[in-house]
Formats: sequence, C-alpha cells, structure tokens
Amino acid sequence: MDIYIGLDIGGTKLMTAAFDADFNELRRVKYPTPVSLNDGLELIQKSILEVTGDSRVLGIGAAAGGPLNPLTGVVSPLHQPEWRDIPLKSIMETRWKCPFNVDVDTNVGAIGEYFLGNYTEKYFLYITLSTGMGGGFLIDGKIYQGKCHPEIGHQSINYRCLHPENIHCECGVDDCLEGIVSGNGIRRIYGKPAEQLSAEEWDEVAYNIGQGLRNITAILSPEIIVFGGGVSVGGGETLLKKVETYLYQSLRLVQPPKLKLSCHGYDTALIGAAYIAKRI
Repeated sequence: MDIYIGLDIGGTKLMTAAFDADFNELRRVKYPTPVSLNDGLELIQKSILEVTGDSRVLGIGAAAGGPLNPLTGVVSPLHQPEWRDIPLKSIMETRWKCPFNVDVDTNVGAIGEYFLGNYTEKYFLYITLSTGMGGGFLIDGKIYQGKCHPEIGHQSINYRCLHPENIHCECGVDDCLEGIVSGNGIRRIYGKPAEQLSAEEWDEVAYNIGQGLRNITAILSPEIIVFGGGVSVGGGETLLKKVETYLYQSLRLVQPPKLKLSCHGYDTALIGAAYIAKRI
C-alpha cells in the first residue's frame, strides 16, 4: 500500500501518522519531544518506521516551529534550543528517498484546516495556541508569507495580568502576546497549566487574546479566524465567546471576523502535514 506521512514536530510532543491517498489516518504514534537534537532526529525516523509497516512512503510532510525556510527545509524551531540551522529536508530525503516538505506549523495547520475543512472564505486566518502561539494567513487558499513568515504571537498588546513580573517570551522580548497567552506563558504567569486556570484567570487570558485579535483584524481584516492547539481546545467555546466579546468591544472601522474552533482539534497540523506531503 502507498502512504503519506505527516509529522507534527512540536516543542513538547512529536506526533507521526500514516495516511492513505484520501487522507484517512491509518496508524499513529505520539512521544514527548526530546531535548537533544540527535535524540529528536532518531525519534522521528523511529516513529516513521512504526507507522509505515510494509507500505511504500510516497511523501512526507512536517509541521515544525519557526523560524524555518520552507524552500530549503532548514529549521531552527524557537522552542527546541538545540535545533539550530538543521537541514531537515536533506536529512529526510536522503533517508526515505521521497519528497519531504516542511513549513511553519501554523501555515501547515492553516492549509490542512482550509482544504480539508472545505472553507470558502477568501481571507482565512488560522491561529494555534499551544506551547507557543502563531498564525497562518491564507488568501484564496495560498499562504501569505511576506518577506518572512509573519509572527502574530510576537506583537505587543495593552495587556491585563495579575502577575506581570512573570511575563517572559522565549524570543527575548518581554511583552509579546505569546509570552502572555501561550501554554508556556500561562505556566510561567500563573504557575500551573491552562486546564487548571480559575474563571478569573481564563477571563484575563481571553481579554489578552482579544487585544491581539484587535491588532490582527485591524491590519489583515480576515473573514474568519480559526483556533487550534491545546490551549484553544482546552478553553473551548467558553474561551472563544469571551475572546469574541473583548474583540468586538474594542474593534472599530473594520468588520469583525467570525471566530471558530478547528475542525480537527489537536490534529490540525498533523493532517495538514499529510496534505502538504501529497499536494505540495
């Protein structure tokens, strides 16, 4: 059987799955992401072997943290400090003798969500809230790259925070939206994971996301914003409604977008990786 492989290389977890040509998932494995570069590369190869079996791999797609170059396949994910200037495309194509495509996880998530969710909006923004925060912006189904990948999580906002002394972003700037509302940011600020936040703390997170969306919407004017990632899925519709309230309160002149949770939940980047393995 011929298959495609999707890789979701996250800061805290590595997921690998095999898909058929219609993007039906066949097999999947999940592991914590190793700190060591060598351990991480070995685990990727091991996980592909586990899901491949006797099948022939026609293509491999990967979602990874930025920054990276999707043309050369050289990656330097921010949340994996030992991964710097790694020629992942070359490594994978040498090992598996098939095409390998990699892009920033939010771009991959946006592509998977848009095409496999049958969206029709011209201006489509996908945001992931998980270990970090990022976004993928599509115009007519094509990724908007700019000179380099836009980093919506690294904007500054007028935030509310019970513990501002705990705000820190891995990029080195201490007022980034990512450092306030991402999974890592929440752990630093509140001393616990997102699933343990109180109603008051969730409200603060929602307010800060809403301020970030105000900036994004005023500049990009997307028709719809779709949320994926562990923090988004964990907060669910309750979080989204609060975010919407704060966004709509502060937005002027620009038409507000629809807000929606991802059709694929935690798996948007994984299935998007399979999509770029076959289609790009």
